[in-house]
Amino acid sequence: MPTRFDATVIATYGRRATVRADAGTIVDVRLFGRRLAVVCGDRVACEQDGRTGEVNLTALHPRRNALYRSNLRGHSEAVVANLDQLLVAVAPLPRPDWFVVDRYLSAAASAGLATTLVVNKTDLPQRPCLEQELATFVSCGYTLLRCSTRTGAGIPELLEACSGRRSVLVGQSGTGKSSLLLRLAPESRVLTGELARDEEGRHTTTTSRLYAIDDTELIDSPGVRDFAPALDHLAPRDLGFVEIGALAADCRFQDCRHLREPGCAVRSAVDHGAIAPRRYESYRRLRNLIGQLASARGPKRF
Repeated sequence: MPTRFDATVIATYGRRATVRADAGTIVDVRLFGRRLAVVCGDRVACEQDGRTGEVNLTALHPRRNALYRSNLRGHSEAVVANLDQLLVAVAPLPRPDWFVVDRYLSAAASAGLATTLVVNKTDLPQRPCLEQELATFVSCGYTLLRCSTRTGAGIPELLEACSGRRSVLVGQSGTGKSSLLLRLAPESRVLTGELARDEEGRHTTTTSRLYAIDDTELIDSPGVRDFAPALDHLAPRDLGFVEIGALAADCRFQDCRHLREPGCAVRSAVDHGAIAPRRYESYRRLRNLIGQLASARGPKRF
């Protein structure tokens, strides 16, 4: 007779995964069924063959939520699941791509996730342009935490922000996410094979993995150069841009896309300096990207 148990996915590798059983044991499993797909953070059902000892992952339990992205064909793909908050890492170096940051924030807002901007490497000189962008995010209501893995500044505050929650750490390559993980969970050493070196010789994460620290869970994710939120999981009226959502109800038309429509309260706010022009440009670019991805997917309109 097979032994059945529930578990949490802590890492995936193609058609295999590592899970943490509810009893606490860590088990390597094989996905049973061609159409079954899971991501880090998923709750799953597993069966262990009593004769061979092999463990199969047999079913995916319903997700509380997930962070989704679009693939090149415009279809939605879950990245991580069952989250409490998104931590977006930025740093003075490498120079932040704020449009990528906006897209992460957009996906998180559309999924109903709390979001914190984690400014790492505060021991480096802070550029005025960096501070200007950060001030814009603060004015939109986003939480900001500054820290340095080199000096330890801000690490206790970041630990407190993560306490009792499941958080995923995302951002561009080189922002120091793996170093943040080792500061937050020094007893959790990144496993061999999960780290590679980038073109500048820095260690970089190559697969998402969930780490448990007492009552806190932290998912470290690979660094990215770009991120496209999933079409089907974006708030259609404001795409998850909170300052646009706050004004959208004042537009003349309920289906206003805030591009060229007359009587648009959002464009008026941009003209009068109430919405940052760069954030609005980011919104416009995401609208255009949605159109491109919808075309790649086929005739169904977003």
